[in-house]
Amino acid sequence: MPIIIAFVAGLLMSAGIAYSQMIDPEKVLGFLTLNAHWDPSLILVMASALAVYSTGYWLFAKKDKPLFAGQFHLPGKKQLDKPLLLGSLLFGAGWGLVGYCPGPALAAISSGSSGTLAFIACMLLGWFISRKLPI
Repeated sequence: MPIIIAFVAGLLMSAGIAYSQMIDPEKVLGFLTLNAHWDPSLILVMASALAVYSTGYWLFAKKDKPLFAGQFHLPGKKQLDKPLLLGSLLFGAGWGLVGYCPGPALAAISSGSSGTLAFIACMLLGWFISRKLPI
């Protein structure tokens, strides 16, 4: 059952990203580039996501366990460390330069765009390389 719930959640996220046009790098770059053609629509998408997450957190945070698992799996780290800071820097740089982050890139894979496929290939390569580095 948990795999079905994860699949449905991923499908809903992909549909939301596609519907809000966040699979279009130009739309994202229009928000990140502060010029005369600035597009504030990404703020609405982020605010909507925050509202959904906050509601879910409010409803389920005080529960002893999730509905379909034996326990909650919360992050154990409480401090900022080198891998987190480096990963955040790379994520932000990639998002700002290309207009994609992993979720929208995977949602846009069906477009077959060479730019999208190249981004995903580089993202996977970076992921594999990061697993080998002693950071």
